Amino acid sequence: MSGGFERLLDSVVRIDVQEFNFDDGARRIDSSIGSGVILSQDGLILTNAHVAGPKAVEINVTLSNLERVSAKLVGWDHWTDLSLLRLDLNDAKKRGLVFKHAEFGDSEKLYVGETVYAVGTPHGLTRTVTRGIISNNNRYFEDTEGVDGYETGNFNTWLQTDAAINPGNSGGPLVTEDGRIVGITSRAYLGANNLGFAIPSVIAKRVVAGLVQDGSITRSYVGIVLKALQDLEGFYDVATNTGVLIDSVEAGSPAAAAGLQAGDIILAVDGKKVDGRFPEQLPPIQNLIASLPVGSTMAIDCKRGSKDISSTIVTAKLESRMGEEWVSDTWGIAVRKISLAFARENQLLDDTGVLVIGVQRGFPADVAGIARGDIITKINQNPVSSVDVMKGIDAQYSEKPEPTLFEVQRERRVSLVVLKP
Repeated sequence: MSGGFERLLDSVVRIDVQEFNFDDGARRIDSSIGSGVILSQDGLILTNAHVAGPKAVEINVTLSNLERVSAKLVGWDHWTDLSLLRLDLNDAKKRGLVFKHAEFGDSEKLYVGETVYAVGTPHGLTRTVTRGIISNNNRYFEDTEGVDGYETGNFNTWLQTDAAINPGNSGGPLVTEDGRIVGITSRAYLGANNLGFAIPSVIAKRVVAGLVQDGSITRSYVGIVLKALQDLEGFYDVATNTGVLIDSVEAGSPAAAAGLQAGDIILAVDGKKVDGRFPEQLPPIQNLIASLPVGSTMAIDCKRGSKDISSTIVTAKLESRMGEEWVSDTWGIAVRKISLAFARENQLLDDTGVLVIGVQRGFPADVAGIARGDIITKINQNPVSSVDVMKGIDAQYSEKPEPTLFEVQRERRVSLVVLKP
């Protein structure tokens, strides 16, 4: 092996994570193992968002010399399933620990059949290397699992490889023979033989830069769902390799306000022609829109029937359907803030309220009849505009328990229930 590959091996780490989750309205701590790769001498580590995210309460990293060092979350981006950690450098220096870091390669130069290596901690077995090839360098698939319910995979295609990827490999590097990172291994296709997928380094480099600067990635949203035009050109009377189909427009979105409709064919964005004939071509188009600064004015040229139309859209901030989560040990209830995306998907009037995601049996919420899936919109006649509102009322209840009035929406019907001490 080359010196570059040896250096890469010394930069790959095991990541042990303790994170909180909610089960039937109660908080629990779960443990998991993943992989990561050190990117810099100041201890930055790249891994998957589904390995370490904002729910992590403790993160420990095992270096190549088997020494363990704690780490903190710098930031995460569930849309690309990437997280950035930082080692506790003070602790490492006190103990005289040293480590090496790896470098990125260019995923756009990969060719089908090229040899690659997946390095990581499958099933907890550290410093494990598997060899394979790039079996597809531009794979598109809809990621229905997401990251703990958060959306992912909308803005990139994936590298497909037959290098063995097993549980615990997640977050480890996919590298070329010279030890350069061309991908971050993310998942395997269940039920298949050696069908694994990695996030291309060209995407990972941009996300790392954003997370270092801001701790998160801000993207624009316009509210359109795209569909490949393959086999549909004849129905819409457009030339082959021209435009992309709008499959749907979300109600209340910037695109809806601009008058775009399902069935329109987008021909150009800000004067740049787009080609969405195949599914693999959709993520770059979506990324083109998402990469615009929030609040940008975007010009869209469309074809609607026999007419050519132009629209101007002001982009909004892209938000996840997943809102902040919290559990009340007093009432025995776990909730999630209603997000704008969730409200649009479920045709709610606005994003006021919290969604009940769990109820503990025998606690006041359960006794009052609150159930999973309910939406709490008001407490003591005060709108629940944020989780902090609910936390404040919960704190008052803990100090002085007294009957509390909840307004609850279930299947679009509103009920009033009283939680008693």
